[in-house]
Order: sequence, then C-alpha cells, then structure tokens
Amino acid sequence: MADKMLRRAVEREFEIIGEAMGRIEKLDSSLNISSKKQIISMRNRVIHGYDKIDNEIIWGTIVRHLPTLKKEIESLLK
Repeated sequence: MADKMLRRAVEREFEIIGEAMGRIEKLDSSLNISSKKQIISMRNRVIHGYDKIDNEIIWGTIVRHLPTLKKEIESLLK
C-alpha cells in the first residue's frame, strides 16, 4: 500500500484485463468465463475513477479471483 507506483501499475493491469474482457464479450458472449461482468465493471471503476479505488477490493480480487480467471483463460486457449 505504501508504493503508489506499484498500486498504479496493478490498477493499470486491471484496466487492460477489463478492456480485453470487454472485447472478448463483444466477439463471443457465449464463452464461459465466470466473472466476465465483474471484470468489466472493475475496469470501469478503475479507469473512470468511480468512487475511490479501495485497495482491499483490489487485493481481494487478486487473491480470490485472478487464479480462477487464469485457469479459465488457459483452458480456453487449449
């Protein structure tokens, strides 16, 4: 939390992931990605600054949701 540059870098990665998810959704909304809508919503919150970005929400997403997303994407790529 003390490293502002690192926090901003993580937020930027969420922007990129969310933007990619939005594009994937437009191309094929039938793809089975469990958190599509939430990922896109997170991107919108980060990029547009809706409310203040809560570091606990960001960290919770990293710990709880990114591993699942990674597995789902790896499965789709196979």
